[in-house]
Amino acid sequence: MQNSDAVWEIVERKRAAFFELSDRIWDIPETNYLEHQSAEEHAGMLEREGFRVERGIAGLPTAVMGEAGEGGPVIAILGEFDALPGLSQEAGIAEQRPLVDGGNGHGCGHNMLGAGSMLAAAAVKDFLAESGLMGRVRYYGCPAEEGGSSKGFMVRAGVFDDVDIAISWHPAAFAGVNNPISLACNEINFHFSGRASHASATPHLGRSALDAVELMNVGVNYMREHMPSTARIHYAITDAGGGAPNVVQARATVRYLVRARTLPELLSLVARVKKIAEGAALMTETTVRSDIVSGDANLVGNTPLEECMFAHLQRLGPPVFDDADRETARRFQQTFNAEDIAASYGRFALTPKEDQPLCEEIFPLNAGDGTLVGSTDVGTVSWVVPTVQMRGATYAVGTPGHSWQLVAQGKLPAAHKGTEHAAKVMASTAADLISNSELIEAAKADHRARLERTPFVNPIPDDVDPPLPEKADA
Repeated sequence: MQNSDAVWEIVERKRAAFFELSDRIWDIPETNYLEHQSAEEHAGMLEREGFRVERGIAGLPTAVMGEAGEGGPVIAILGEFDALPGLSQEAGIAEQRPLVDGGNGHGCGHNMLGAGSMLAAAAVKDFLAESGLMGRVRYYGCPAEEGGSSKGFMVRAGVFDDVDIAISWHPAAFAGVNNPISLACNEINFHFSGRASHASATPHLGRSALDAVELMNVGVNYMREHMPSTARIHYAITDAGGGAPNVVQARATVRYLVRARTLPELLSLVARVKKIAEGAALMTETTVRSDIVSGDANLVGNTPLEECMFAHLQRLGPPVFDDADRETARRFQQTFNAEDIAASYGRFALTPKEDQPLCEEIFPLNAGDGTLVGSTDVGTVSWVVPTVQMRGATYAVGTPGHSWQLVAQGKLPAAHKGTEHAAKVMASTAADLISNSELIEAAKADHRARLERTPFVNPIPDDVDPPLPEKADA
């Protein structure tokens, strides 16, 4: 804790350049494994800050890493910069107004996530130089979190093997230490092959791959009654076999996203979904093959790290917003419904308040019951490295995730203030870890104890290649 003030002052000195980085990334929203401009922006910023930079790590063209310092423990700070499709939106406007029809947008705030994480890493770099402490800080710029699972491929490639501790954050409506609950997941394509035929003259000669997809979907929907209540399954037909109804479709593909609370639950559920696919093929006299596109493990918590980060949050307090920030947030709240706002509070087990447009408090440790969660490839990192995350308050209470409203708020002063706040907490947490080898050892002991009964299985098999654009399945 004695390092907090020094590293926070460094964050304040550097913040303006990283707000500009966040805004530049907002301006060039790029999706899974296509983040070439964004990755180069991050690599260039790392070089200007004096980091030793590697591009294309783990065989991923848009993954970057910067390291600074010498010897000692290695602290990784994880960043992201990928956007989402179909969420183009004008900045700062509380009405839906796309900049480009059907264009991309930063609907999960990854423009802030990457810039804030790098700001923290840059502050730790300068702290190490000024204090003379031995230690290394690394910034990992990770692409394709939104369905591409880059960190899982990076884990498989061994880029975290010599890391002692990993730190990250995510933009949110409230600030606090992330309750380490997420859903393990696999994204899987099921390709059905049948036999084309004239749908009227000779339907008996055809075998419909689209029928097989529909039967699979029915089977999975019936399975929902008989799976853990915390599991989730979603699907999208990505190839319906053509647009001619008078042709029996000889091919069809459905993509499934299977989620479960734990890795063992996920593996069991995936096996059941595959059996249903085989049954659908049997019923329709078609064939089916499947291929895993991506996969994330569930988060593994770490009590010593969470308590350390929470202590820094309590000392720093919540982000400081002004009346102009709150008035802008109120305008966005007028575009939400009551359920949006209730869910925002409920996710962190907070009591709803009247006229609270922005975060005013630090939510408690282990807040929330884990029912309102998704998946993250940070989970895979947390199985191989003791990991801690925080939530940083950067947008109006009630803002739906993956929405145009979130995109619109990504360049506001409140977004910058929340990004700085998160960077300060991550940087001071990292500085304390570098200064306190006993804390690192306690975190590692906690990590070993959690994995004793459940060994790590990467949900991305060794024979699965990253879904890079030139290798993507059609």
